[in-house]
Order: sequence, then structure tokens, then C-alpha cells
Amino acid sequence: MRLGYHSITWGGVVGDATGVTSVKDLYYRANGSMEQAIRDIAACGYAGIEMFDGNVAAYADRPGELRELLGTAGIELVSVYTGANFIYADALPDELYRIERAAELAATFGAQRLVIGGGARRATGIEPGDYDRLGVALDRVAAIAESNGLSAGYHPHLTTIVEGPDELDQLMARTRIGFCPDTAHLAAGGGDPAALIRRYPDRITHVHLKDLRPDPVEFLPLGAGVLDFPDILRAVREAGYDSWLIVELDAYAGDPREAAEISKAYLDKLLDTEGQA
Repeated sequence: MRLGYHSITWGGVVGDATGVTSVKDLYYRANGSMEQAIRDIAACGYAGIEMFDGNVAAYADRPGELRELLGTAGIELVSVYTGANFIYADALPDELYRIERAAELAATFGAQRLVIGGGARRATGIEPGDYDRLGVALDRVAAIAESNGLSAGYHPHLTTIVEGPDELDQLMARTRIGFCPDTAHLAAGGGDPAALIRRYPDRITHVHLKDLRPDPVEFLPLGAGVLDFPDILRAVREAGYDSWLIVELDAYAGDPREAAEISKAYLDKLLDTEGQA
């Protein structure tokens, strides 16, 4: 398996203010230097990087600059993360316009995968049909990704309508999109990450790894929390997945490079132990 790291830790995730009134212009962005993130991630020994759609879009008019940064660092852009509400019919065309743009940019820079979050949790609660609407929209996202030579994986996430195992089951029965398990989000939503990977082995298209302290919820570098990563990796291998593992950490109080180094050392040791078993 090849190891990559998400650029989110360099500045944390933010959005674009224009998206409040114009959803077609709403992107995720890490609020830090992508140049520094690329250099740091490569220096830690990772072979790839995942970036937000907004950070990649920043290079749309200067693509050579991002290609040079990646090439000089010796890492590749593996995946691009994007998302949307997906349940509001009037907004969906503009949301899919933005997903199409993210897929085009991902393909431009050689990425293999589109990672998708979302499924709005209404102020009034989940309405009948919301999972149907989300499933239909995600099928359209999968088609957009495929038309750009990418595979798409849905990423369950706290604050969406797909947090816990029952909600994941409702969605997976309604869409053909791939599954991108995020170990900490699945656990924080009340699930067993390894068990959920084993439940959907044929749907795994991408993997996000992060650790968790459950009460209060805090995301941590690998090995610093309570998750059973030996079992998680066994489940991933049992699923027949032998590709990129992307470490993602939403925020870190210290130097983001330090967090990346902690997770890399933990994974190297764990994978080495597996290889000797």
C-alpha cells in the first residue's frame, strides 16, 4: 500500500464566503500554504497528497505551478475532496456544476480519485426521501467522476445525514458510488470502522485514516487515540484493497509536519509488523 497525507492540517478547513449566496462558487479550502504542505508531506516520506477542491482550483489559471511543486517534491496528487448538500432540488444543478469542475481539475493534475462528503442535515431534521435524494445525486457524481477518468468514493462525516452505521446502510442501498471509510468519523458516529469496512468490502475505493479520542471527540495522529488500526488494516486487506491509504487530520495544535511525522512513523511500524507476520 502507498501512503499519502491530506493538506487540511495546514491551516484547517474553511469555505468561500461567495458560496453563501452563490453555491456554484462554494469550495472547501485549507487555510494555509499548499506549497509548504506539499514540501512537508514529501519530507515526511509520503508518496502522495490529497487536496481540497478549492486549493486545487487556486491553480486553475497556473497549472504549471502546481505540477512543478508536486514534481520537485516527488509526490503525486492522489485525490481531491469536494462535497455538497445534495438534497435540495433547486440547488443541485449548481452543486453538480461545481463537482464537475472539481473532477476536471483533479484529472488535469493527474489525480485518480474524487472524495465526496455531504448530505445536508436540515434544521428541521431528516425528511422522508432525503436518503433517496442523496443516493440519486451521488449516482450522478459517480458518473461525473467516471467521465473524467476518476473513481468516486463517499466519505461519511459528522454533521451530515450519514454519521452512524444505520445511516450508512440507508445510503449504501440507494447508490452505486464507492465507499471511502474515514476511521475516526465512523467511530465518532457510533460505528466500528473495521466492521463497516468488512460490511462493504466491494465498495471500498479509497481510505482515510485518522485516530480518535471519543469523549470529548478529538481527532488525533495515528496511534494517539483509541482506534484499533491493526484490525482496521486487516479489514482493508480482507476487502482486497491494496492501494492508497490517506492520513487525514482536521486540526493539530502544533506543527502540522510533526503530526504527519507521528502518523507516518506509526504506519511504517504497523505495516512492517504486518509484513513480518
